[in-house]
Amino acid sequence: MGPDLLRPRSLRLSLLSTWTPPQCPRAQGQALRFTPYHGRRHIHIHTHTHRLTKRPFSTTPSVHSGHNRWSKIKHDKAKTDARTSKLRTQLSSDIIIAVRLHGPNPTFNSRLSAAIAAAKKGQLSKSSIEHAILRGQGKSPSGLPLEPLLIEAMLPHGVAALIECQTDNKARTLQDIRLIVSKAGGTVTPTSFLFEKKGRIVFEEQSAIGVDEALEEAIEAGASDISMDGADNKLVVETPPDAVMDVAQRLQDKFGLRLDKAEVVYDPNEDSLVRLTAEQGEEVGKVLDALEEDPALQNLYVNATSQ
Repeated sequence: MGPDLLRPRSLRLSLLSTWTPPQCPRAQGQALRFTPYHGRRHIHIHTHTHRLTKRPFSTTPSVHSGHNRWSKIKHDKAKTDARTSKLRTQLSSDIIIAVRLHGPNPTFNSRLSAAIAAAKKGQLSKSSIEHAILRGQGKSPSGLPLEPLLIEAMLPHGVAALIECQTDNKARTLQDIRLIVSKAGGTVTPTSFLFEKKGRIVFEEQSAIGVDEALEEAIEAGASDISMDGADNKLVVETPPDAVMDVAQRLQDKFGLRLDKAEVVYDPNEDSLVRLTAEQGEEVGKVLDALEEDPALQNLYVNATSQ
């Protein structure tokens, strides 16, 4: 298996529809779980863990030129809003990950300092930057500690979903997620048995160490799989859930690698995959978009693929 992408935040989806997502190692036949996330919110799509891209706003041309012009304006605005939202999510996620890895003080955390500078350049507000730093420390904007919450749900067309959240109010978040799911015709119900829980480590881009050089050390450390992300030249290691940090630390010490992220993810079981038509994929995609808007969401995993 290979690295999911996780939204935050996280969203590390298993859904392929009519759009063409960016290629990832598993899509190219490499072993590779969505982001979401982690840190950054990820939506994890099987085939394999692509970050969700906003689907274009669809309009039907009207016979009246004025209406048609308005449709185009709405279309352009929707695409612009989607790009802006995605960028802000990415910037916040980079800050959160930097804080989790190296602490909340940018003076002693060069990665955080760079992430904050990029966020300011991307016009992320001061309050959003402060909130991201707090989330990286496991705190809400109010200063209350954040707690993990895993919500299992069945979406339309029999698509199973695992929705990872971090919240200072579990009851409120459960109610919010339940409302989104039920409005789409789904239900909150156990689905985790349709997924495999595993650890995933991604090291920053480098060219000195490849799979062959790191394989023996990784296996001795407890890794179950190792691969190279061909697109980004990142080393990806899969482990049992409870061995993530031990394996990451050992490989860092041995080869001087820089950690990009280390997280626990959920990959859908191959025999549980639900194949969707293009129309069904668009319908499920709308539900995933709605879930992604919830501020508590970190990662989203589903067991769907295209026919």
